[in-house]
Amino acid sequence: MTRQLTHPRDQIMQTMDRIYRYRMTTTSGGNLSIRDDSGDVWISPARVDKGNLTRNDIVCVKPDGTVEGPHPPSSEFPFHKAIYEARPDLRSIVHAHPVALVAFSICGKTPDTRLFHQAHSVCGQTGFAPYGLPGSEQLGRNIAESFSAGCDSVILENHGVVVGGESLPHAFQRFEAFEFAAKTIIKGRQLGAVRYLTDQQLEQAHSRSVALQKYKPETASSEEMELRRQLCEFIRRGCRQRLLISTEGSFSARLGDDSFVITPTQKDRERLGIDDLVLINGDRREAGRKASRAVFAHQAIYRKHPHVQAIAFAHPVNATAFSVTDSTFDARTIPESYVFLRDVARVPYGVQYRNDGSIADSISVASPAAILENDGVLVTGSSVLDTFDRLEVLESTAEAVINARAVGEVSVMSEDVISELRDAFGLN
Repeated sequence: MTRQLTHPRDQIMQTMDRIYRYRMTTTSGGNLSIRDDSGDVWISPARVDKGNLTRNDIVCVKPDGTVEGPHPPSSEFPFHKAIYEARPDLRSIVHAHPVALVAFSICGKTPDTRLFHQAHSVCGQTGFAPYGLPGSEQLGRNIAESFSAGCDSVILENHGVVVGGESLPHAFQRFEAFEFAAKTIIKGRQLGAVRYLTDQQLEQAHSRSVALQKYKPETASSEEMELRRQLCEFIRRGCRQRLLISTEGSFSARLGDDSFVITPTQKDRERLGIDDLVLINGDRREAGRKASRAVFAHQAIYRKHPHVQAIAFAHPVNATAFSVTDSTFDARTIPESYVFLRDVARVPYGVQYRNDGSIADSISVASPAAILENDGVLVTGSSVLDTFDRLEVLESTAEAVINARAVGEVSVMSEDVISELRDAFGLN
């Protein structure tokens, strides 16, 4: 576990701000806690606005039950205490009421995280806890029983969700990935039957390796500095607009004929800094940094397509819903969608994990984006901005199509309209 230098008060305040900003809890809902090495439990307070929490609002509960702080601890402290007693390996807990997981909780069901390899890996073992009165000892016993059985992410009947982790960032990532899987399932079911991964398919993604030689680059050029800045800026924006989540996706920008800058593996996407990004030069990677495991897919696309200057593998919920069903994504909905996206390809599961470069065959000038079965989307562009813009258009179009199904039959533009667009915008 990485040595944590940020005070528990600040960790809880910052994480709650993020959860509230992502609309994954309400002003009065949810609570976070951290158990430190001394056995103290730092927890969010009761009856304090979650959208305006300060570090001084955070409460510390000592092992003897003594409370330090200006407020009483969260009314759900009993189940936090019960989980920590049941699972000594856990150091942090997130409880909230994000709408998709609440939808599962009020139907008495648990999302199947085998939807994506990353969600299945990040969320750990999932479970379900029977209803108990909020704040009661009985609720604590019900939840602790699920965690005692080895569960890490637990749906609470008619209540919400609780996840635990070895740190608060770890617990947050589980919480976010669990909600993302739930949202995708709900959206996917509006399109058709949802497809889940087999053990063999999960292993195919899990067993990928990135064998690149290490090297120490010379002084960075101004071009590299600018690309690093742009990538961090747009990745952060993508997270805040829910086009990306902290554990999913990769983004890169071409620097030279066979060099590019790419996101690292196992780093929170929203909090990436310019020093976290990894420079790739041929078959070498910048020493001291681990590149995304999608690095060979990015490399193959750059090598085959000189016109591509930036690449994003991402998991926006609505577009990803198409990836987990057999429903066809058609960009011929409004002029902007077709002009930006053209004919979106569909890539069979696992092609992007191969090291044979075949993922590059799914991209062309006339097809700059693709739906990846059970793994989100692939988008390319002539710049970081162009790629991000396409990603936004792809997700907006997917959401509009899903919403349109509740209104009536989806009507796509005719071949005459498409031909007119091709001529007007010079599309080959």
